[in-house]
Amino acid sequence: MKHKKITELLDREAIRDCLYRYCRGIDRADEAALRSAYWPEARDNHGAYCGSAEGFIEFALNVFKTGPRNIHQITNILIEFSSPEEAAVESYFAALQRVPDSAGTLSQVLICGRYCDLFLKRGGDWRIAERTVVYDLVEEQTLAAASETEQFGARQPIGASCPDDPVYALGKTAFFQEGQSEA
Repeated sequence: MKHKKITELLDREAIRDCLYRYCRGIDRADEAALRSAYWPEARDNHGAYCGSAEGFIEFALNVFKTGPRNIHQITNILIEFSSPEEAAVESYFAALQRVPDSAGTLSQVLICGRYCDLFLKRGGDWRIAERTVVYDLVEEQTLAAASETEQFGARQPIGASCPDDPVYALGKTAFFQEGQSEA
C-alpha cells in the first residue's frame, strides 16, 4: 500500500513537470521542450487549431519564434488516475500572448482557460495523448506605447526565445541536459 502511494506521488509530479515543460516550450519557442510534452501520435484541440500535436507544435513555433514574449501560468492541476498508466488532468491556465497580425503589428491578449488532457504513461514517462483547450476568458489588451528599453529600463535581462533566454545558460546542469536529450 505504501509503495502504491509513493508511486502515485511520483506520477503526479511527473505529470506536473510535463505541464511545466509545455509552458516553457510555448513561451520560449523551445521545440525540444514542447515535443517532450506530447506523445508522437497525440491530438490537440486548441481552438483555432484541431489536429495532430505535431501540427500544433509546427503552428505554435511559426507564431512564437517571431520574437514576442509570452507568459503561460498553470495552476489548479487536478489529476485523476483511471489506471496506473492513464490519467485525466484538468489544469487552469492564464496566458498573456503577443502575436503579430498579417501586417506584422503586435497585438496582446490575455487568455484564461483550462487544459483538459488525457495523459498516458509509457516506459515510466508521462505525456499528453489528447488535449482539449477550454476557453473561459479572452481579453484583448492595449500594448504600451513605450519601447521595451523605456519599459524595462534597468530590469535586465528580459525574456527571449530559445536558446537566447537566460534560463538556457543554466543548461550546463545535468537536469537540463537530461531534459533536452529525452525530447
